[in-house]
Amino acid sequence: MLKNGKYAAWFKTPNGQGTGIVVLTNGEIAGQDSVIAYSGFYEQDGDEFTATVRIRRFCEGQPSVFGIDNVELRLCGKSTGSIAVCTGTTEQVPGLVFQATLIRAQEIPSGFGAARPLIPPFDPLKMPKIRGSR
Repeated sequence: MLKNGKYAAWFKTPNGQGTGIVVLTNGEIAGQDSVIAYSGFYEQDGDEFTATVRIRRFCEGQPSVFGIDNVELRLCGKSTGSIAVCTGTTEQVPGLVFQATLIRAQEIPSGFGAARPLIPPFDPLKMPKIRGSR
């Protein structure tokens, strides 16, 4: 079952591959990579899911893995809790198969790093001297 939260996304087509961040919230999808934004919705039935995602470029940069910038992607996949895999197609690029893996981001425990040791400020005068240097 897909859980609400932030996911790292790895995706590919025969044109290339990429990574991004996806947030799933109660059936809605939002996310982006460095040049493309994603939005849409998903439905689940146990550990299987279907999704419709709109892909839109928001700035110049590398080419889309679809070969065009704006597509509507239809996905189907399976989730094991912390990992989801899916495949999809788009009518805008017939015959192109899209594959993605989503890995759920882990929560950082509260208080993590709170008991860090104090690191003294850097003082170059306290550095050891190298022989032959002044």
